[in-house]
This record gives sequence, structure tokens and C-alpha cells, in this order.
Amino acid sequence: MDPAVALIRTTLNTASLAAPGLAGRAAFELYRHPFRRSRVRPGEREVHDRAVTGTLRHGGVRVVVHRWGDGARPVLLMHGWRSRASRFADLVSRLRALGLTAVGYDAPGHGDSGGRTATVLDHRAVALRLQESYGGFEAVVAHSLGVNAAFLALREGLRAERLVAFSGASELSWLPTAFCERLGLNATVERELRRREASGAMFPGVTDIRTHFDAARDPGKIALPILVAHDEDDDVVPFSHARRLRAAYGEQLELLATRGLGHRRILTEPTVLDQVTGFLAAGTDPGLRSFDGRGSFDGRSSFDGRRSFDGPGKAVGAV
Repeated sequence: MDPAVALIRTTLNTASLAAPGLAGRAAFELYRHPFRRSRVRPGEREVHDRAVTGTLRHGGVRVVVHRWGDGARPVLLMHGWRSRASRFADLVSRLRALGLTAVGYDAPGHGDSGGRTATVLDHRAVALRLQESYGGFEAVVAHSLGVNAAFLALREGLRAERLVAFSGASELSWLPTAFCERLGLNATVERELRRREASGAMFPGVTDIRTHFDAARDPGKIALPILVAHDEDDDVVPFSHARRLRAAYGEQLELLATRGLGHRRILTEPTVLDQVTGFLAAGTDPGLRSFDGRGSFDGRSSFDGRRSFDGPGKAVGAV
């Protein structure tokens, strides 16, 4: 066990016996602030360094924006919690080969940006600010918590032709429980954490967190083709989130299910990126589409999610 996690667990659980409010406040601060900033990985460095960087201000915080390309045919990249724009490096090269401009940002409290934290509301606000510069996007590609922000932004005015969602959270009500389970925090701490979250301290102006951040709510308001790529072994965002989105959006949404890639490796698996590239290319050239006429991809025989990792396995393909 990580010694830091063990210390947090012991300290907060013990404190909750005598001072539940204090323990809940401490847990809430941990919950809304990344433990540490993600750095650019060696395999991302070359692509990261090729970006044209700029900044915008959001809530008094400097947000770093990365652009690969001249700005024509932009695709917006929205990263997840404790992540950064460079995590899309493998996809960026493919986007450029299609003649698309990749536009990413490091959310406040992440990567090279200022600030200490970012919520889904901050991601949404930054996406809408970038739209002021680019006038809409050919596609939005998002990962993890960024997926929830992408659905929210699209519902509130972000314009795009297509959406790709990797390992996405379809709603947020499960997060406090998942956070407490990972740290081994007791029910008292979780109850106090939820109370503070619901008080407006985290999402100002939001009165109903469950409904406001529900990506499956009012699917008719997001009328664009959607590709969801999600691994059945994802131990961060359960695969049930992908099935929930599929149930809400029906044939409008293509679900590419994999095994053995987990929450993060799915972003770099070449065969998955091949399908994403084909989906994006089809937005401008139907002849390049790698999906069949029903909009479903059968990867059972051609994609093995464990091929380059541990043990045998098969892709589930699209649902």
C-alpha cells in the first residue's frame, strides 16, 4: 500500500470519530485537488514540443493551449483528471495526417496551466472560449472526466460535427464513493464529503449534481455521431458508463468495447486509434469509413486488447 494513502486513511477515519466535519473538509480538499500534476511522458515529448502554444485566462487563471496545425479544420481535445493535452500525442499525429488541426489545453491545476484545480464546469468554459477563436470544431475527442465535460459543453452551445469519447464518465454521482473506496475512507467521511460537494462549494450554481452532469440526459439535444471507446477492464470508470450512454443514444452512438487496455492504454492502442481515425475521417469523406453501414465495428477477429500486454484476450468489438 502507498504509505501516503495509508496515512490519509488512518488520519481521516480516526478524525471522523470525534470531528466528522473536519475529516469531511479534509477529504473534500483532497477530492477536488489533483494529488500531483502529470508530466509530459518521454513518448509524448516530440509531439508535445511541436505544438504552437498560447494562453487564455479563465477565472483569473492562465490556461495553456496547444495547437498542432494552422487552425484549419480544428479538432478539440479534452483530457481527464490528473491528465494533460499531451496524453493525446499518438492521436495528434493521425489527425495531422488527415489534414486536421488538433487543439488541446491543460485545464487549470493540470499540466502547464496555472491554478490548483478544475471541475467539469471549468473544462466546459475553456471549450466554449476556444470556440470563440476557432468557430466550432470538426470533432471533439475527450477522455475520462473530459467526456462528461464534452457532453455538457455540447449541450450548452459547443459546436462540433462528431464526438469521440474514451473511457468516459456518463455522470458524476459515483465519484465520491469511488474516491473513498480507493482511499479506504469510511461512510462518515463520504457522507461529509458529499454534503460539502452538494453545498455548492465545488459546482457553484448547480443545485442538482446528478441531473446537471448526466451525459445521458436529453440525448436529442446532442445530434451528432458519437463513438465511445471503453475497456471492459477499466478500473477507474466502470464499463457500465459506456453501456448507459449506448442505451441513451441508441444507433447514434457506436460502442467500441475492448479488453485488457484499462483506463489509459486505450488512448495509445494503435488498433483503437485506427478505428477512431476512420470514424473522424468519415465526417468529411464517407469513402474512408471503416465502420459498416449500420455504424458498428466488429473487432472480434481483428483486435486483441491483450495482444501486446499480458495474457490472451479478444476484443468485444462494437455494440
